Amino acid sequence: MSVLFSPYQLGSLPLRNRIVIAPMCQYTAEDGNAADWHLIHLGQFALSGAGLLVIEATAVEDIGRITPGDLGLYSDDNQAALARVLAAIRRYSRMPVAIQLAHAGRKASRHAPWDGGQCLAPEEGAWQTVAPSALPHAAGEPPPAALDAAGLARIKSAFARAAERAAALGLDAVELHGAHGYLLHQFLSPISNRRDDAYGGALENRMRFPLEVFEAVRAAVPERMPVGMRISGTDWVEGGWDIAQSVAFAEALAERGCSFMHVSSGGVSPQQKIALAPGYQVPLAERIKAEVGLPTIAVGLVTEPSQAEAIVASGQADLVALARAMLFEAHWPWRAAAELGAQVEAPHQYWRSQPRELKALFGETRIGMR
Repeated sequence: MSVLFSPYQLGSLPLRNRIVIAPMCQYTAEDGNAADWHLIHLGQFALSGAGLLVIEATAVEDIGRITPGDLGLYSDDNQAALARVLAAIRRYSRMPVAIQLAHAGRKASRHAPWDGGQCLAPEEGAWQTVAPSALPHAAGEPPPAALDAAGLARIKSAFARAAERAAALGLDAVELHGAHGYLLHQFLSPISNRRDDAYGGALENRMRFPLEVFEAVRAAVPERMPVGMRISGTDWVEGGWDIAQSVAFAEALAERGCSFMHVSSGGVSPQQKIALAPGYQVPLAERIKAEVGLPTIAVGLVTEPSQAEAIVASGQADLVALARAMLFEAHWPWRAAAELGAQVEAPHQYWRSQPRELKALFGETRIGMR
């Protein structure tokens, strides 16, 4: 029997299998509002048969957007637009849906990647970015404003309010974005955090604000709603954030009721040196799972069903997340189920797509129009 297609309990949330669709920025929102693109994009994944769908990095305040096209959950309009998308998804899919709440910090105010990804110019609508310290992400970029006490309080409240909106929308889980060089990661890493107050210096201080944000979000949503954290397990820069510090952070999160760790890497410095290879980040997830014991999601160049099966079957991680592989092949879980001799949920409108030799692939589950 395939372990990848075995059920899993993420806190109080039951998942039908161990496949997670990772959050993937689309840079196509309008004033933070989900658009028709999100209905199409998320809708196809909701029919894919994965165990969990995580909505892209969603800004908790307008200046926390990476680009003007980032999704947001900081206004009533944002909430209403996302409600429309979720209503359509849930009419045809039973897949649990989570959301990743984020703040870009000093990596905000940029063009979309397909337009170069560089910082916006003032005449293009640039805004003042914020960060732990007034250090730009890369040489030649505008420096962010170092957050003062009022700014820290505002952002913490913004995370909590966005989490309340997520709960009101009926979303099934919240993931906080503490990876890829965005604001919470900026506090964690000594590369970007040069503060000399209670939020900088020693590891305990650098963890303080991300932990305060986690506590605020955890308190803002129902106890039954899992709240987890995505982290970069390492900066891939000497003297930066590393796996030992990640383990300490995961332990502190576990003490505060964290439901899961989603382990990625990099993003805080252009000086990073990453040795890309299939599953290159999996050992980071494996160590956190082994030393902390929290449910752990592995991600990073996982593309083949046998590879994903081996990760969970060997105990390296509890779940496997896919991003680019899902963009390329939206029904990747169907292929995985076929190759691993498992069954997967599919809407009955698609049942006749099964090849003759795979006629049991979709099992007997009947889902679809409600």
